[in-house]
Amino acid sequence: MTKRSSLLFILLFCLIGLAQAQGPKLDKLLFGVAYYDEYMPYERLDKDIAMMKETGINVVRIAESTWSTVEPQDGTFDFSHIDRVLNAMQKAGISVIVGTPTYAVPTWLVKKYPDVLATTPQGQNRYGPRQNMDITNTHFRFHAERVIRKIMEHVKDHPAIIGYQVDNETKHYNTTGPNVQKLFVDYMKAKYKSLDVINKIYGLDYWSNRINSWDDFPSTVGTINASLSSEFATFQRKLVTDYLAWQAAMVKEYKRPAQFVTQNFDFEWRGYSYGIQPDVDHFAAAKAMDMAGVDIYHPTQDQLTGTEISFGGDVARSMKLDASNRGKNYLVLETEAQGFPQWVPYPGQLRLQAFSHVASGANMLEYWHWHSIHNSAETYWKGLLSHDFEPNPTYTEAKTIGKDFARLSPHLVNLKKTNSVAMLFSNEALTAFNAFSFGWGATEKYNDVLRPMYDVLYRMNVGVDFVDPSSTNLESYKLLVVPALYAASDSLLQRLNRYVQNGGHIVYTFKSGFSDEHVKVRTTPQPGIISEACGITYSQFTIPRAVSLKNDPYQAGKDNVVKTWMELITPTTAKVLAYYDHPVWGKYAAVTQNTYGKGMATYIGCMTSEAVLKKILEDASKKANVWGSDQQLTFPLITKSGVNQQGKTIHYYFNYSSVPGSVTYPHQDGKELLTNESVSKNKSMPLEAWGMKIVEEN
Repeated sequence: MTKRSSLLFILLFCLIGLAQAQGPKLDKLLFGVAYYDEYMPYERLDKDIAMMKETGINVVRIAESTWSTVEPQDGTFDFSHIDRVLNAMQKAGISVIVGTPTYAVPTWLVKKYPDVLATTPQGQNRYGPRQNMDITNTHFRFHAERVIRKIMEHVKDHPAIIGYQVDNETKHYNTTGPNVQKLFVDYMKAKYKSLDVINKIYGLDYWSNRINSWDDFPSTVGTINASLSSEFATFQRKLVTDYLAWQAAMVKEYKRPAQFVTQNFDFEWRGYSYGIQPDVDHFAAAKAMDMAGVDIYHPTQDQLTGTEISFGGDVARSMKLDASNRGKNYLVLETEAQGFPQWVPYPGQLRLQAFSHVASGANMLEYWHWHSIHNSAETYWKGLLSHDFEPNPTYTEAKTIGKDFARLSPHLVNLKKTNSVAMLFSNEALTAFNAFSFGWGATEKYNDVLRPMYDVLYRMNVGVDFVDPSSTNLESYKLLVVPALYAASDSLLQRLNRYVQNGGHIVYTFKSGFSDEHVKVRTTPQPGIISEACGITYSQFTIPRAVSLKNDPYQAGKDNVVKTWMELITPTTAKVLAYYDHPVWGKYAAVTQNTYGKGMATYIGCMTSEAVLKKILEDASKKANVWGSDQQLTFPLITKSGVNQQGKTIHYYFNYSSVPGSVTYPHQDGKELLTNESVSKNKSMPLEAWGMKIVEEN
């Protein structure tokens, strides 16, 4: 082989490797629904497909909840319902995502192996609900692998399939039975080697919790030690990571190179998608996937703000990085069309929601589900069609989305977003903070600190990525926002100090740096290692009663309140931005800012109102040079942007309000894609109630 041919071979090999690392890439926006032919009360597949085609639907997801239909008895398989849908969709030109059906187990499996049902702190689960099994159980794993392989062997060559979803909204389901306990002890042996080490770093001498023999290692179900329970939570999240990686690896044995493997990750649930999922390490679990996928559900009608769409999309996009350290496009595998009765959208809202997902970087929008179900648990979680399967206003509006997705797909698919601000979250800090919150009886959780900070940035139109302690790209951001980093290693906190020293800007909240990664409180004055960059110290904290900020420094008026928690801060080198207004605590700082090296650290020592938080984050954003023309708009007018495949910048403008509004377009001349009208810089653009504009720069 010549030197030139050797170089060409190496180049080709690198390009192939890069392509494989990037994974499959979509060439158009996908618009779809989950479809359950086996749930249908009468034969209507052809009719459904005709209505889907009329709507512009080009993808459906099937099979993820059909184990008992695919395998009605142990070892007896029936793929007829999968085959008929695959064949019909192929004939209609509609793509299919096939799900592995392992999140709901069949009756025969539980009858044969009762231990398949997870044992939790409340006892053993009963049959009926989904996600009631122990994902580590050997009988479950054997039969789960068998049904996955049987399905894959059967469908792997079908041309309609573009990808696979492994399991469904997977979590550990709080499995804590004897087999899980054994796995945990093995995990602890491998990680710590010695019980003396565990006893010391977890402080297990307290209340005679010391463990003197591996055979005596107690269940964490009743533990009073937050270090031990937090380690068990980390272990439980690892069970999910390993389980999904196991399924993904199995599916990848059969899938074609152009097909993708994904998972529909969800979020902490408060009647809708709210915050960071406590039971899954999203960043770790997403490593096994070709594309990140999410389920995002949110309020509508007068409560529609777009915040949950943006939050879920920003987390999903951040789960996987591309070659340039930017988040990758993702799939919305489930969101509502009608959903709960209180979520039936007002006219225009379905379109607003759809394009909001795309503006955050989604390449697919898929409704759960096509048809409303006529019995069982989710009867009143309605699909795109109501129970009569006839056209309705929501379905009619969906048709406009399908047409616009098809027409504008070349301009909008694979949108690349580059943000200068990131929010540093931590599952470990979440678990540790939730163990103590703000003291005995407090109901606030980690997401009650994180979401308000995100919400303020969203409402100010500051674009956000998410990073966690494993992220390699922290240093690429101008501003890091760090809520309640209660548990963190010395190395992470030292890294954050260097980030500031080298020119980064950071905003911390209370309870950051307080304990080490083992949830053991540091013995130094707080906030420990980050005191150096923050230029502050404190040793006391209290619950505020009738406390505000002295002289209302943020002009918050009635919202000038301190609530829930306050740290009594003494500055060392920091400038005090706000003192407490209180006859006793008035000498202590509430908010500080410190220049450290080339950068700056802001520390918020108390829970504040959204109005105060907005002023603090606005100030930090301006000083970090991430404040621009887009920040002249505020909620309910939301703007998002990115660069499309042609290298042109796309600007989205959304009006999350029942009142018409307008924006003054501040960027280069371009074209509004929905109307095909020219837009010049500084032109005023009207936005109707629940309306939007999409401008592509020339």
